[in-house]
Amino acid sequence: MERPNAWKTYNEAQLAELEAISKKYRAYLDNGKTERECVTETVAIAEANGYTNLNDAIKTGTPLQPGAKVYVNCMGKAIMLFHLGKAPLTEGINIVGAHIDSPRIDIKQNPFYEDTDFAYADTHYYGGIKKYQWVARALALHGVVAKKDGTVVDVVIGEDADDPVVGISDLLIHLSAEQMGKKASEVITGEGLDIMLAGRPLEGEEKEPVKAMLLSILKEKYDIEEEDMLSAEIEVVPADKARDYGLDRSMILGYGHDDRVCSFASLEAILSLTETPDYTCCCLLADKEEIGSVGATGMQAKYFENAMAELLNLTSPVYSELNLRRALAACRMLSCDVSAGFDPLYAGAFEKKNAAILGRGVCYNKFTGRGGKGGSNDANAEYIGRLRKIMDDNNICWQTAELGKVDQGGGGTIAYICALYGMEVIDSGVAVLSMHAPLEVISKADLYEAVKAYTAFMKNA
Repeated sequence: MERPNAWKTYNEAQLAELEAISKKYRAYLDNGKTERECVTETVAIAEANGYTNLNDAIKTGTPLQPGAKVYVNCMGKAIMLFHLGKAPLTEGINIVGAHIDSPRIDIKQNPFYEDTDFAYADTHYYGGIKKYQWVARALALHGVVAKKDGTVVDVVIGEDADDPVVGISDLLIHLSAEQMGKKASEVITGEGLDIMLAGRPLEGEEKEPVKAMLLSILKEKYDIEEEDMLSAEIEVVPADKARDYGLDRSMILGYGHDDRVCSFASLEAILSLTETPDYTCCCLLADKEEIGSVGATGMQAKYFENAMAELLNLTSPVYSELNLRRALAACRMLSCDVSAGFDPLYAGAFEKKNAAILGRGVCYNKFTGRGGKGGSNDANAEYIGRLRKIMDDNNICWQTAELGKVDQGGGGTIAYICALYGMEVIDSGVAVLSMHAPLEVISKADLYEAVKAYTAFMKNA
C-alpha cells in the first residue's frame, strides 16, 4: 500500500500556509538550540497566548475551570502546556508529547587546559552521534553558568555574524594513512572531541599564557572565573542557521530536527485551539530522551503525574489518588518523535514498503525498539483504527513506518514510559534524513502535515 505524496494534494492557499509554518519553524530552530532555550521560547509564546503558570494557581488555591490555560516549567529544561476541556480529567486527556533535547557535545566541569600554545575544553558527547561528523566545522557555545552567589549567567557565543566560532580540528589528509585505516567508530574518539577555544598568549603571563587569555576573556565578557565552570552547563552545537534545502525549497536543513520538529508541531497544535476543547489537551515537551529519559527533567521523572494531581486538585470537588490513577490510565497520547526517512543512497538499511518516505506526511510507528521489539511500546490495533479515522476525516496525509530493517538497529522514544500508566500511546512523527548528524533534513510537507495531525488529534481523540 503506497501512500500518496502530500505535495500533490495542495492548493495555492495550502502552499502559502505551509511556507508560513516553515518560516516560523526555522526561527524556532535557530532560537532554541538547547532544551533550556526551547523552554524559554515556549514560555514566552505560551504567555503571549494567554497561558499562566500553574504554580500561581497552586499557591493561591484558585480553582480552574474549563477553558483555563496553564503551563508547568520543569527546572527550565522541560515544559507542559494544558488547555482544560469540558470533560472531567478522569475521562482522560489528549496528549502530544515530544522531546526538546538533541545530540550534542557537552563541556566537562573541569574543562580548560593548554597544550602547545592552544587552549582547549574537555568534553563529553551527549546522545548517539557519529563523532567524526563533528570535526572541522563551525561550532557555537550555548548554556548557563550558575555562580555561588545565586546569579545565573547566560552564554551564547557563535550565533551572531560578528561572533567568533569554535571547533574541533581534524588531521590533514596528507598524514592520515593510519587514521583512514580505522573503523568509522574509531576515527575520532570521545576524548578526541576537545574544543579549541584560543590560540593567543596573554601578555605578561608565563605559565599557560593561552589559557590565561581564555580566562581573561571569560572574566571580561561574562564575569566568569574558572571555578564557576564547576556549576556550568555549556553545550556545543553547530553554529549553522536553519536553511531551505533543495533547489525547489521543499526541505529544511538544520540542527535539532530530532526532536524539535515534533515539539514545534505539538506547540503549534495546542496554540491553535481557539475554543474550549471537549477533553483537556496537553503539549508535553520533555528533556533527556536522547540518553534514556533519565534525571529530574526526563520523562521517567514524575512531573507529568504530579501536574495531573495538581490539576485534579484544582478542578475536582474532592481529590483522590484513585481518581488520579483513573485519569492517567484514560489518557490518549501521541508520542511525537521523528522517524528514519528512507534514503535511496542507503536503501540496504531499510525495508522500503515499511519505511517513512519524505513528503508523504506524518508517520506512525506502531512499535520502535530493537531486534525483537526490545524496549518498545507496541500500540493496540484498536487505537490505531481510531487514529486512522481521525486522520482520514481531516484530510491529513499520513504513513506508517518502522525504524529500518529488523536486525539493522533501532531506537526508542518516550512512548513506553507513558504507556506504564495504562494509557493508549503510539509514536507519531516526521521523517528525517541524516538523523543525529549535526545538520538533518526534513520535508516541509511533513512538518505541515504533522501540525495538522496533532491539531486534529487534540480536537477529536
